[in-house]
Amino acid sequence: MTDEAALPPDPERQKARDDLLAYAFRALAGRALTEAELRTRLARRTDDPTLAAEVLARVQELGYQNDAGVARAEGSRRGVGGFRVRQTLKRRGVSEGLIEETLAARDPDREAEEARELLERRWPALSRKRDPRASAYAFLARRGFGGAAIWAAIREVAQQEPLEDGGAE
Repeated sequence: MTDEAALPPDPERQKARDDLLAYAFRALAGRALTEAELRTRLARRTDDPTLAAEVLARVQELGYQNDAGVARAEGSRRGVGGFRVRQTLKRRGVSEGLIEETLAARDPDREAEEARELLERRWPALSRKRDPRASAYAFLARRGFGGAAIWAAIREVAQQEPLEDGGAE
């Protein structure tokens, strides 16, 4: 019996591994991918799941793929609230524990400030709507901000900048 470790590597398998590794690096160069996203992309490129797992492990070992880094970057995005961050990370396949850790690291005061800043920029257009407060609420909710941050921003901005004639007070 021969020992598998003593056998020379299969040149075809090595070529397939190198090609898949090059593809993984190109994919990660375009955008930071989560483990789940990269695993899916690699699975589409090869029929050998062990080869895909091997390439994924190598990329992670070299530090090119890290779910914590992706979650940290998503958590620090400006102009989006915690609900949007949670939804995006969940959709991208990040673990629930890492999502909770990312959301816990977000500053609620900073989130409320961002909601107010966004609303200040949009208020001139929103104030001309039939119901500017409802439009403002919907705008900020679509961006993932929570109700408390939204209402605080609406009260503050509405006091600073009066409604246009079309808006109901």
